[in-house]
Amino acid sequence: MGMEITDLVERSRAAQKLIAGYSQEKVDAIVKIMAKTVYDNAEPLAKLAVEESRMGVYEDKIAKNKGKARILWHGLKGKKSVGILEYDKAAGIAIAAKPMGVIGAATPCTNPVVTPLCNGMFAIKGGNSIIIAPHPRGKKTAKRLTELFYPEFDKLGVPRDAFLVIEEPTIEATNELMKAVDVVIATGGAAMVKSAYSSGKPSFGVGPGNVQGLVDDDVDFDEAAKKMIASRIFDNGIICSGTQTIIASKKNFKNVIDAFIKNGAYFIDDTARIDAFRKAIFPGGKVNKDCVGISVADVAKLAGVEIPQGTKLVILKPEKYGKGEDLSGEKMCPVMTAYEYGDWKEAVQIAYENLAYEGAGHSVDVQSNNRDHIEYAGLALPVSRILVNQICATQNGGAFSNSLSPTTTLGCGSWGNNSISENLSYYHLFNKSRIAYVKEDWRQPSDNEIWA
Repeated sequence: MGMEITDLVERSRAAQKLIAGYSQEKVDAIVKIMAKTVYDNAEPLAKLAVEESRMGVYEDKIAKNKGKARILWHGLKGKKSVGILEYDKAAGIAIAAKPMGVIGAATPCTNPVVTPLCNGMFAIKGGNSIIIAPHPRGKKTAKRLTELFYPEFDKLGVPRDAFLVIEEPTIEATNELMKAVDVVIATGGAAMVKSAYSSGKPSFGVGPGNVQGLVDDDVDFDEAAKKMIASRIFDNGIICSGTQTIIASKKNFKNVIDAFIKNGAYFIDDTARIDAFRKAIFPGGKVNKDCVGISVADVAKLAGVEIPQGTKLVILKPEKYGKGEDLSGEKMCPVMTAYEYGDWKEAVQIAYENLAYEGAGHSVDVQSNNRDHIEYAGLALPVSRILVNQICATQNGGAFSNSLSPTTTLGCGSWGNNSISENLSYYHLFNKSRIAYVKEDWRQPSDNEIWA
């Protein structure tokens, strides 16, 4: 193992032993100041993230930094994570929280501020320390976080080594880190997630996004279009929860598309221009890294297609969906695909085929007021989250408007080759010891009662 990783892990382990002895109040003070520091420095951190990663939108990254800092602290405030968490007298069970140790977190260049923040807050909330392995295009941003956190840690008498960063990240260093820590969080591409699960350590990974957008006939199309456009274009489309498709009924397809056009979309349904975008976004069938997180104008330029000035996103209407159509996959730029359905069952089937191609386990964006339709989709589709009448990109990772756990790491279950099918949170990062007392007034039921 490289000396740098050995040194980082040893320092982190020494810090963790101290954190493990902290009171709930002290742990919460650390977590709060981390969130407040990112909130207070949202603008310069957003600027650095855009410059370094060369993707995304400055204003959206400010909103993301502030929004996530807010919701993460609000979600953790008042939650128990130290000592005895609960005691059920009747059941005779007490549950005690125990830290896991040193957490290693591989973080992506798409979220170089909020993912290290989120994972760091969850780790420390559970009495752990954390080492961040940033993407090379996010290393300066991760380092800047330490420079902002450390003076605040000093004021609280917290060891700086509670939050460490690999300053010169490589694939080899990240893999070494994963093998040396106690628990791994891998937020990034499939190869990194696979490495995490191959590390021999308990791991929390994510699956690819490819959020299918279903539009029911009973919604206000203008409102639905506004939400789905906001979801697709946020941070130039790099959010894994960004809506990828518009699946609308044949009878209302034109009305739905007109609502999107009215709100800034440009619709393309001719084969030649669709093919030009397909080749630009998925050359040789694989996603073009030069397309990720760039503006719609730049995507159109790469495709060699003229679009009107001021266009917010491009909507393509391919002839096929699912397997055999590259555009069925996740497009990490301001481009959507559109499909027509006959009945709701077919709408869900289109979404299913696209998810089977890519993104199974992640999420679906449903714009509907029909509970039967919503629950049919919820039961039929292989996803961990069904977000109803919201902006998926910004609310799928937890929001004040819903009860999903605030996070930046969205588990995709066995569908996405992940260990959890929910939003990663602080309670995944501590062990629980169950103290089992004799139940009050217990008795063994008779055989008749047991087998009745």
